[in-house]
Amino acid sequence: MKSAKELVAQANSRVKTVAAQDAVALLKDPGTVFIDLRDSSELQRDGKIPGSIHVNRGMLEFVLDPTLPYHNPVFSSGNKVIFYCASGGRSALAADTAQSMGLERVSHLEGGFKGWKEANGPVDKA
Repeated sequence: MKSAKELVAQANSRVKTVAAQDAVALLKDPGTVFIDLRDSSELQRDGKIPGSIHVNRGMLEFVLDPTLPYHNPVFSSGNKVIFYCASGGRSALAADTAQSMGLERVSHLEGGFKGWKEANGPVDKA
């Protein structure tokens, strides 16, 4: 059996990681979309990256799939997608999944929301 840590390490070896400082600069890029994978309680407690779209990690495959009614058109827009979670584990797994499902221009935020705050990125409170 593989550990969660091993799965995250494997995902990180296959996906692009964006440093928090670089991600802060990308916030102004209209061709970049931030996807928040955290649970609703985390968003309410900690806030979120301004303009980010919330997709609960458990629904990711369904919102990515354009053949399903759950599909979110942001994933077929051609925009660059940056996934983030609290610290970077869930977002690495999500970026890997999205990539394996055919999404191009996908990456994840190094250090997650914690890294974002440490880089002094702006935060919208819920």
